[in-house]
Amino acid sequence: MERAAKKYKTRSNIVNYIINNKTTSKVEISKELNLSMPTVLSNVNGLIEEGIVVENGEYESTGGRKAKGMSINPVYRYAVGLMITANHLVIALVNMRYEVEKEERIRMKFSPESSYCMNVAELVEKFINGMDIKDRILGVGISIPGIINRERHMIEKSHALQLENYSLSFFEQAFSYPVYFENDANAAMNAENLNKYKNAVYLSLNNTLGGAFCINGKLFQGQAQKAGEFGHMILFPGGRRCYCGKEGCADAYCAASVLVDDKHETLEQFMKSIGTGDKLVDDKWDKYLTDLAILISNIRMAYDTDIILGGEVGGYLSEHMMALGEKVMSYNNFDTDIRYLKNCANKREASAVGAAKYFLYEFIKNI
Repeated sequence: MERAAKKYKTRSNIVNYIINNKTTSKVEISKELNLSMPTVLSNVNGLIEEGIVVENGEYESTGGRKAKGMSINPVYRYAVGLMITANHLVIALVNMRYEVEKEERIRMKFSPESSYCMNVAELVEKFINGMDIKDRILGVGISIPGIINRERHMIEKSHALQLENYSLSFFEQAFSYPVYFENDANAAMNAENLNKYKNAVYLSLNNTLGGAFCINGKLFQGQAQKAGEFGHMILFPGGRRCYCGKEGCADAYCAASVLVDDKHETLEQFMKSIGTGDKLVDDKWDKYLTDLAILISNIRMAYDTDIILGGEVGGYLSEHMMALGEKVMSYNNFDTDIRYLKNCANKREASAVGAAKYFLYEFIKNI
């Protein structure tokens, strides 16, 4: 039993290494994973025979001699990810290389009725129809903005969807595939390369502000699955009223919804207006960055680790890092630079991708 477990772990480590390095060789795997060449040959040849790994020409190894390159077969297995919000549904198809092969964003108002769950399942079937991959889909990961209790199969609370103690059985029954549920911010964190970010905080700047963090490459969820609720940290006591009922929450100042108004009905419209001569827009953006800088500084003081800026606003911040960085530094006298601030790898579809990756991780763990 112990020997079999060790074999699975070795295969899993090899597969993970190949995925994270795109293209590699047997020699490099042996060196980087500290495995004997016979062990590598046995495992890799088995993975090639099963179709999980494919050879793809020559690879310039560190030894100077060209060896056969190899990579993961992306179409060997798939997972579907869903991101449910109050007004939208995002569907993403993720392959074995963690690449998004197809994505669709649908305007669809959430409803607690069973008919909504059936409609979502039908949209997923339509999404994959004609692709001839149904037998290779591992499962459907569903990202939801709320606190999820997996033992009781329910959403304990979701301000965004206006739910409390909502049973997830409707979703479980609607799909013919295995289903997994995850909080939206945790799912977005999961979409990042957790081999790259062993310890990191993820700030999800969507219409509601959420967060997550990982320790040693694993999500930390806290005693009651509430870790990372940065949106409900008090930023300005007695300030704006938050949708949770409190006053001065970070969500009321740093969520994407703060930037949307009658003139700019979408975040995209607002972002396109920055720097075009509209003083009201530029002032609003400057104030937003100031408030965000305070939140970032507080999080950095608490965790002293990388902070990934994600969500819809995070997808735009790569073009505004200098302005944001200057503000962050003005509140932080302990760091000499802002290299700990990172831009997210996935933008609009992050939570859907992260939810899908759960099934790929589980598959590879037992490969």
